[in-house]
Parts: sequence; C-alpha cells; structure tokens
Amino acid sequence: MKQYKAVFLDWDDTIGDWTGAEHKALKDIYATYQLEALYPAFDDYLNAYKPYNMELWTLYGRGEVTKEHLHFQRFYHPLLKGQSDPQRTEQLAHEMGRVFLQLTNTYFRVLPGADEIVRQLARKYPLTIISNGFKEVQYYKFAHSGLADCFTHAIISEEVGINKPQPGIFCIALEMNGVTADEAVMIGDSYSSDIAGAKNAGIDQIWLHEGDTDQTATYRVSRLADVLQIL
Repeated sequence: MKQYKAVFLDWDDTIGDWTGAEHKALKDIYATYQLEALYPAFDDYLNAYKPYNMELWTLYGRGEVTKEHLHFQRFYHPLLKGQSDPQRTEQLAHEMGRVFLQLTNTYFRVLPGADEIVRQLARKYPLTIISNGFKEVQYYKFAHSGLADCFTHAIISEEVGINKPQPGIFCIALEMNGVTADEAVMIGDSYSSDIAGAKNAGIDQIWLHEGDTDQTATYRVSRLADVLQIL
C-alpha cells in the first residue's frame, strides 16, 4: 500500500453529520414558519428546497455565486410559491436563513465512530480539513467536535477565496503541509467537490460512497472506518 505523508479530509458528511443536522433544522423551519400553507407535507418542502440548494452549491463551488446569494436564495426560492408580498417574502427568507444556521449548530453531531477514526489517523499523519462550508458554521463545529486538536490545519474556502473542486485550494493544503501531490491523499464523500477536485490537483483520493457508479477514485470505501485499511 502506498505511503502518504499528509491526509486531507472533508468535514460535512465525512466527519460531521451535516445531513442529519440539516434535516432536523429544515423540519423545525417548516413547522415554525407554518410552511404547510405552501407545502402540505414536509417532503414537499424538501423537494422544493434540496435540488435548488444543490444547484446553488455547485455554482458556489465554481465561484459563480457568492455565499450571500446562496444563503438567501435557497430559502427565498421555495417561498415564491403563492406569495403576494415580495418585501415580506425577502424578510422571511433572511430570517429563515439566520435561524437555520443556529439550528444546524444546535443539531450538530460527529458521525458515529468518526471521532476514534480521526484520532487514529492523527497519530500517524498530519490532518488537514478542506471545507466549502461557511466559516462561522464550520469553526463552531470544529470547536464543539472534541477533535480540534487532531487537525494541523483547517482550510475554509471562504477564507482562502478558492472553493472545492478548484485545484487551488488543494494546492494551498499541499503548501501548508510541505508535501507534494503524490505524498497526500484526500478523503471525502462528494465526488464533484472532494474527489474530482483532488484528481485535478494530482492528489490520490479515498471516496466514501455506497452503491454502483461509473465514477472512479483511487480508492472507494463504504464506511469511514474502512480508510484504516488503506492508511
């Protein structure tokens, strides 16, 4: 097995349970703002929110929209259905966005077993987080994860001005660790940002993914624990 000198990791849905926190926060948003008037079932609201949110994150990753645009539009767009007061709709979208970030912090949890796996990796390698998440949210998660001492560096796209999958953010991680591309490996759950981005930077990848796919990575595992068989 190839020997590496540095390990890079995504945070959301690789170490932290973003999907779980997001789902609970959106459920609270749906109830608090009585969105059943627009969407009779919570799943109806999810079907309006999630695809558009994913589209916005893709645009954000390519540097085509700002953080502020993403954060506002993902709540504003679903509210357009049946609304007749544009000013009130904008106010609601801004308010929902603020509440959402507070709620995701409240519901934040490290994925089961991730803490011990990260600690085992930290005993062998310098670890660097590379994340596209909003800095105020990500630093809260890092501080409350109990794992902050395991990471040599944390690179937030908002701070360095480069988003995954652009290779520049991975090059920054290489420079910070004093290693070359063939001496590092990237672990992440998102093919489009983590795996494709690392590939473009010439870095090996460990893709956390279950199910059949035509997409390829240097390694593919179904659980974070399986990376210990590689590293």
